[in-house]
Amino acid sequence: MTPASSFAERYREAVAQRGRLCAGIDPHAALLTAWGLPVDIDGLRSFADACVAGIGPVAAVVKPQVAFFEQFGSAGFAVLEDVIAGCRAAGALVVADAKRGDIGTTMAAYTTAWLDDGSPLCSDAVTVSPYPGFGSLDPTVAVARATARGVFALARTSNPDGGELQTAGTAGGGTVAQSIVDAAAAANADGTGTVGVVVGATREHGLDLSALRGPILSPGLGAQGATAADLARIFDGADASWLLPAASRSILGSGPDVAALSAAVSAARDEIEAALA
Repeated sequence: MTPASSFAERYREAVAQRGRLCAGIDPHAALLTAWGLPVDIDGLRSFADACVAGIGPVAAVVKPQVAFFEQFGSAGFAVLEDVIAGCRAAGALVVADAKRGDIGTTMAAYTTAWLDDGSPLCSDAVTVSPYPGFGSLDPTVAVARATARGVFALARTSNPDGGELQTAGTAGGGTVAQSIVDAAAAANADGTGTVGVVVGATREHGLDLSALRGPILSPGLGAQGATAADLARIFDGADASWLLPAASRSILGSGPDVAALSAAVSAARDEIEAALA
């Protein structure tokens, strides 16, 4: 098989084989406790192993939330490295939910950590914050484009507090969030689909996504209140083939049984596909 030459190709191949769902791996304390696990590195390891086994072979895209590993220090990062490697080996694309954003050499270093083949944290894509200026993402976008990986820029997030900044007007007209979408669309003019955006499914977003030509990571299904039935309405006008709804707690609540986790992924995916058909 010829290796994919762009993130767009890799994304489309993954969702064609496994359907449109990004399954989050969020090992926060309440879930560890609900699974009967200690809130320590041993509990984290057991949680992670079950997620790799139950989610990695089924989901098109897996999104580990970096913060829940980072809180355990270097030992937590070691577990995260295994999660990333295990899910990728199982055939899933991995989006590291790191939300990194800075300038110059610092952003270049973040890029090396998350998108360089030589890094043990190397993933297929990474979430980033464009709020230091969209141009600050240039090092990350360049590496992602060259390696057929992806970048997901925060645009209109699912948390209520984001609206004050993200819907604020810009000097050129439009909103801050729309300016991020427009910049991502410009970056995707080459057809690689390198730059996706994060747009929550929990409310009307007010964005024109029609020219994006890249993936739309849409968190909020399940515990945050959004349903699969909401997707077609909230993302009316967007190319649904790029829509990647994300769910975490509603899937992880099925653990620790590996088969139950797999079944929850399949059920969520099938509900999404039916709603967007």
